[in-house]
Amino acid sequence: MLYWLTLLSDGGDVFNLFRYITFRAGGAFLTALVFGFVFGRPLIDVLRKRQGKGQPIRDDGPEGHFVKAGTPTMGGLLIVGALITATLLWARLDNPFVWLVLFVTLSFALIGFADDYAKVSKQNTSGVPGKLRLALGILIAAIAAYWAACYHPVGLQGQLAMPVFKDTLLNLGYFYIPFSICVIVGAANAVNLTDGLDGLAIMPVMIAASTLGVIAYAVGRVDFTEYLDVHYVPGTGEILIFTAALFGGGLGFLWYNAPPAAVFMGDTGSLALGGALGAIAIVTKHELVLAIVGGLFVVEALSVIIQVLYFKKTGKRVFLMAPIHHHYEKKGWAEPTIVIRFWIISLILAMIGLATLKVR
Repeated sequence: MLYWLTLLSDGGDVFNLFRYITFRAGGAFLTALVFGFVFGRPLIDVLRKRQGKGQPIRDDGPEGHFVKAGTPTMGGLLIVGALITATLLWARLDNPFVWLVLFVTLSFALIGFADDYAKVSKQNTSGVPGKLRLALGILIAAIAAYWAACYHPVGLQGQLAMPVFKDTLLNLGYFYIPFSICVIVGAANAVNLTDGLDGLAIMPVMIAASTLGVIAYAVGRVDFTEYLDVHYVPGTGEILIFTAALFGGGLGFLWYNAPPAAVFMGDTGSLALGGALGAIAIVTKHELVLAIVGGLFVVEALSVIIQVLYFKKTGKRVFLMAPIHHHYEKKGWAEPTIVIRFWIISLILAMIGLATLKVR
């Protein structure tokens, strides 16, 4: 919205600053951060009053989690609110990729909100039926995948870019849409599975989003893509504003989610943020890099899949409990230790993901 102030510029005044994506990204970060600090406590008070007993705690979960009973959920509303407000204020609203990512984020947030509401209103952990959640997620992802393909350059439509290998594209053809659905839905559910400890999910999401934001900015500039030998996708630079807003909103939320958490993100936040990461990867043609940058989420999801499949086949468990962060809880690791070490792993994976831009 503020971008249109450039119409008042003669090229040498303060309004000219709004032409620069980096300036507007900084504005989006600060806007989302202030939003989080201003509305965080009032939102928590409302959620605590409305939810009463807060998020239901699983009976079969780690014993240490029962002390968290009564903590309100749906804190993702704070992140999504800050994110959408800052993006609409600072991004170019004539950019289709901005609207695509906002569409995915808000749509998955609504699914998560319905799930959280069902849990707190019925005071059980079942929520919205899994098959319905999955069906809605697939529908949203399919729309987003087709949307992205329509605005990708002709030479990149239906193509899968291979990291590290210069100019290598794999033509997926009709399989591009199903593949993109797997990326978006998979990312949404992987982040959802990771959100099991205070502060565990939000920081890796912020790290991954920041990394994808840098990638989006790079692939949206001709000079950068020529230097780095990556594929040019016009218009993706504006995604940096979205990711900056996500980082600011995430920090504002982390202020209240730091151990011991005053509020949980809930499915409202985890599904929305995971879906957003998947959508950004699709838009920037860096789907495979997302698996590196978001490697922590991949491991969390795989630990659940492995546990379920192995238990069905043998009746035994590979991990003491899945997702894998609960395994380390069972081994006696303190919750802050698990959270901080997983943050470190996320940062390392982000650096590896960024390195794929230059290693060709």
